[in-house]
Amino acid sequence: MATEESWDSLLRQGTGPVQESFLDLVRETRHYAGYSPDVIWGNLQTAQYAEAMLRLVVDFHGTPDDIRAGVAARTARAQYIGQEGRTYHVLLGEQALLTNIGGSEVMRGQLRRLAEAIDLPGLKLGIIPARARLLVYPGDGFALFDDRRAEVEGFRGAETITDPARLDVFRRAFDRLKVSAVYGPAARDLIEDTLNRT
Repeated sequence: MATEESWDSLLRQGTGPVQESFLDLVRETRHYAGYSPDVIWGNLQTAQYAEAMLRLVVDFHGTPDDIRAGVAARTARAQYIGQEGRTYHVLLGEQALLTNIGGSEVMRGQLRRLAEAIDLPGLKLGIIPARARLLVYPGDGFALFDDRRAEVEGFRGAETITDPARLDVFRRAFDRLKVSAVYGPAARDLIEDTLNRT
């Protein structure tokens, strides 16, 4: 169960345990809303992109090098998109399309995957253009799970939030951020334009 041990404690054991715990949380969640300003959302990461991301984590934090296990658990999240009535509303900053994780070839594969994902059932994927007017300051990336739990991750570690008043802050931030996003063909155009320049 994802709540039994903190992400930071699990990470000290390697990327495998923390990604397995996160996979449990994804499996239990029916309605997800998340904002990722500068990297691709974990559930849509290709194996190559996930490997490059987790390599950065291992190298930075000095955690055990079990990246293969971490990649397997992270990429397994994608199987739940569109399954059993689950819904995902995901916002990416345009910077997420541009942040170079793993090099040009990895990024091209990742951007192709993202463009294909726009039509997945149960997924509402929005991209906030770099020049879009924002109604709230960008802040850190975060994820809301069934509107009862938020996960916020950064250099300082990961934080799990369940306090109703603090959760409301993230709900309000998400509601304001989504107004600035583009969806459907406009989102695909942004992805494909970036792909053509990668």
